[in-house]
Amino acid sequence: MLRGILPKEYAFFDYFDQMIDINRQISTLLHTMMEKSADRERISRQIKELERQADKVTLSCTDLLHKTFITPLDRNDIFTLIKRLDDLSDQINAASFRISTYNVGKIRPEAVEFVIIIHTCIEELVKVVKELRRMKKKNKIRESCKKIHDLENQADDILREAIQRLFNEGEAMLLIKWKEIFERLEKAVDRCEDVASVIEGIMIDNS
Repeated sequence: MLRGILPKEYAFFDYFDQMIDINRQISTLLHTMMEKSADRERISRQIKELERQADKVTLSCTDLLHKTFITPLDRNDIFTLIKRLDDLSDQINAASFRISTYNVGKIRPEAVEFVIIIHTCIEELVKVVKELRRMKKKNKIRESCKKIHDLENQADDILREAIQRLFNEGEAMLLIKWKEIFERLEKAVDRCEDVASVIEGIMIDNS
């Protein structure tokens, strides 16, 4: 009875919006890194700074969750969603750091494919995260989530083929460097899918 009349704290949606906007900026910078090899170190530092901003937003959201009695969504869903969005920025930052420091030379085409997938996934997540306040366009949310799931499957295929090509080339040091970069990029796509899955669960709980 009391829970039904107390006000809910809607600032959580602002935190979600901030997080997906940060991830969009990070993915745009990562895409630029693929094209401008001379600027890799500088771009990597910019991505790191944005990743630190994401950490601060996550901390603020978590602190508010501890202090708020009535929440607009299930408490565990709020915590899981903000953490998955933070994990996404972490993985992209980890990939960009390795690209800038491993002296890998020319960017491999598979890395470009990964980055395009990441950017596309995040653009779809921008749509669905910003719909969480209302959840009126549920069909469009489901369509975006399905697209992300399909893109994650594509990323799995790219990873397998990319590593196979690296082994066939037989350059051990290059294999080690690029295998680690590819795995970080693939994990970033996985985190996009994780965010989509959390949002699908929220939709089911609130249908």
